[in-house]
Amino acid sequence: MVSPIKTSLQQGCVVFAKNKKRVSAFYQQTLGLAIEESGPSHDLLRGNGYEVVVHAIPRKYAAAIKLARPIVPREEMPFKPTFVVGDLDEVRIAATKSGGYLKPKQGAWHFRGCIVLDGWDPEGNIVQFKQPE
Repeated sequence: MVSPIKTSLQQGCVVFAKNKKRVSAFYQQTLGLAIEESGPSHDLLRGNGYEVVVHAIPRKYAAAIKLARPIVPREEMPFKPTFVVGDLDEVRIAATKSGGYLKPKQGAWHFRGCIVLDGWDPEGNIVQFKQPE
């Protein structure tokens, strides 16, 4: 077993994106994150205990990626980041405005003291949002 470390660094995730600007806007708006660093290859978003790096897929590879319209969620992905948020209704509005989606309230379930809903970013990457009950 690996020993835990004491650090002020934040845990986070990296999301690879065909359209870095659009995907970055989704995570900024749904999670209330601010751009701490931005360059052609990536945006570092931080806040509320999260760190999300939106990394641009190089053009030579991105050109081969075809995104369906409307976006088709990538349900087959083996990894799904989860984020605790203050209000799922606010997340739904922000997700819609930034090209993503959050499932309807009727699809929510309750788990470990949270109301849980899945959604996806503008490129179909599945994301889970949890609101404390």
